Amino acid sequence: MKVTFLGTGTSQGIPVIACECSVCQSLDFRDKRLRTSIHIEIDGKSFVIDTGPDFRQQMLRERIKQLDAVIFTHEHKDHTAGMDDVRAFNFLQKKEMPIYAERRVVEQLKMEFSYVFSDKKYPGVPQILPKLINGIDPFEVDDIKFIPIQVMHLNLPVLGFRIENFTYITDANHIETAQKDKIKGSEVLVINALQREKHISHFNLQEAIEMADELGAKRTYFTHISHKMGLHTEVESELPEGIALAHDGLVIEL
Repeated sequence: MKVTFLGTGTSQGIPVIACECSVCQSLDFRDKRLRTSIHIEIDGKSFVIDTGPDFRQQMLRERIKQLDAVIFTHEHKDHTAGMDDVRAFNFLQKKEMPIYAERRVVEQLKMEFSYVFSDKKYPGVPQILPKLINGIDPFEVDDIKFIPIQVMHLNLPVLGFRIENFTYITDANHIETAQKDKIKGSEVLVINALQREKHISHFNLQEAIEMADELGAKRTYFTHISHKMGLHTEVESELPEGIALAHDGLVIEL
């Protein structure tokens, strides 16, 4: 399995518009963060988890020419806004794009992309094939097993996913014990760490470190990072062994 971090930033990305902080002005490429998403290649299949506003740019940067399905964690715009650009793969692959999401998320997509789901479609709109998942039962995407991990983003349920020995969680500030049990034994864990200060709906740096320690993966990478976290190189130097900040374009193999 090959995992590519398409984006590792929070909803505003880094640099933030009009911000002059040291992170937003940094020349270190690791401090440039598009909205959070990953690409997974496994057994000849190609999947993306979340299509944020930077989806087009991310596909071009990584030269991704095959996409078999999109899996959505939740309905927030920084995770869904780029869905229109899957049409490039419709044209290339000459088939509909399966999207896997909970019913609540699909209903939100139907509101925000009403032209995609209209009975009378304008020529050239994305061709989408919704596949409902319930957030509880494992499901298969082209014979690849996904185990949903239910987490809370303040009051909003969000799905993480375990694929073999890889677990991906974003937009969380609470994980129940039963869900933690699904994660334990993972070789690689990706989890959100927004900033150093306490936050209402995301793990902060210390909380993410404590969660990583509890879950016990061999390697943990933090994502969904704000400019308030600080410079990549400085934060990295403070992290315990086995824990690192992800950055855009980072590739890991399992």
